[in-house]
Amino acid sequence: MVSEALNKNRLRIAIQKSGRLTDDTEALFKNCGIKITESRDHLLAHAENLPIDILRVRDDDIPGLVMDHVVDLGIVGENVLEETTMQRAVDGLATSYRRLMTLNFGDCRLAVAIPQEKEWHGLKDLEGLKIATTYPFLLKRKLTELGIAFKPVLLTGSVEVAPRAGLADAICDLVCTGATLHANGLKEVETIFESKAVLIARDQELYPEKQALLDLIIPRLKGVLAARESKYIMMNAPKDKLKEITAILPGAENPSIIELEGSPDRVAMHVVSREKVFWETMEELKRLGASSILVVPIEKMLD
Repeated sequence: MVSEALNKNRLRIAIQKSGRLTDDTEALFKNCGIKITESRDHLLAHAENLPIDILRVRDDDIPGLVMDHVVDLGIVGENVLEETTMQRAVDGLATSYRRLMTLNFGDCRLAVAIPQEKEWHGLKDLEGLKIATTYPFLLKRKLTELGIAFKPVLLTGSVEVAPRAGLADAICDLVCTGATLHANGLKEVETIFESKAVLIARDQELYPEKQALLDLIIPRLKGVLAARESKYIMMNAPKDKLKEITAILPGAENPSIIELEGSPDRVAMHVVSREKVFWETMEELKRLGASSILVVPIEKMLD
């Protein structure tokens, strides 16, 4: 009875133990006020200030843990989520989940790469070739849509060496910068799938205690993500240029206008911009007569 009560009250979240999503996920929790002190060596960690349990697991285990209702939430890359969902469908396992939100980290792409000396005219060039990949289902879905037959070579690591080793004619693998491809004599030629980290939830209705906790942290998550993309801009500006200035600020909300003592033709202007502010934007603001332009990061936002 005690364990059942704990299960009702504590929200269980699966995250990647180590990998490209780990640092950003833990930073997201920290900025949302979820305090976790246990090191990454602890596969099960507990939040100090909220009834939340964190399971640190392999990224390709996360979709299954959510779909099998072992955990309530998971943070995982879309590439892993899609590939695992298709694999589980073939295996006759549960594939249902709820997608709660897309996160603004973990950007990568699943791309086709070929030896640098080879010519490329499009995906039709893959007809009949051997393609090494860790994502056979995503690759097959794309090429089947185009009517392209190929021979998959399933590898779980070091996919980039397959052409040099004579194992495959091309590869389909995750790419972030492309440096690893270049180091192995390959060039990226086509994107198959673009991916970000996503927050997913089990498809069952949560206990009221867990749902209340989820309703608390979702706005925090959205606030932190919005803050990462936003900047707080302050400047002094001529009154007759306010419309032009607002128009060139990317994603700006309605600005706050404050009268300046002793300057009837100028005002202090404060505005939140939800997009990046580049040097060119600041230079254009100056050309329009703005001065004392200050762009500062925002740590947290709550609409």
